[in-house]
Amino acid sequence: MVTIRTAHTQWHGSLADGTGEATLFSSGAGSFDVTWSARAEAAQGRTGPEELIAAALSTCFSMGLSDVLTQAGNAPEHIETFVHVTFQSGEGIKGMHVEVNGTVPGISDKDLAGAAEEAMKNSSVRNALTGFEVSLETMLA
Repeated sequence: MVTIRTAHTQWHGSLADGTGEATLFSSGAGSFDVTWSARAEAAQGRTGPEELIAAALSTCFSMGLSDVLTQAGNAPEHIETFVHVTFQSGEGIKGMHVEVNGTVPGISDKDLAGAAEEAMKNSSVRNALTGFEVSLETMLA
């Protein structure tokens, strides 16, 4: 089955002084205020592309890791994934760091790390994001 998901952004004004609103259009899950200063400086209750990318990767990766673990006979009880995207104004995304903490009965830290590497390798979102390093850190709860 092929699916198409759509997000929509309206932007008003210049880059430095303008404001925008990004909307998760397909799901209707919400709209988010965006500004350049929220992207390049402090969030101030707004979001930006890098945080949305972090959300996309953390979701895709968590689902993929759950599948890898389940296929290996160790369905997880809980997976918590943080994705940190480093953005440098004028240069773009410099890298990403993924931290995953899992409650997975019957596996070792090494098993979790191996499953996480496999999930990252197969992540469609990660594979769409090329050109910078993504580091991965795992820990069993």
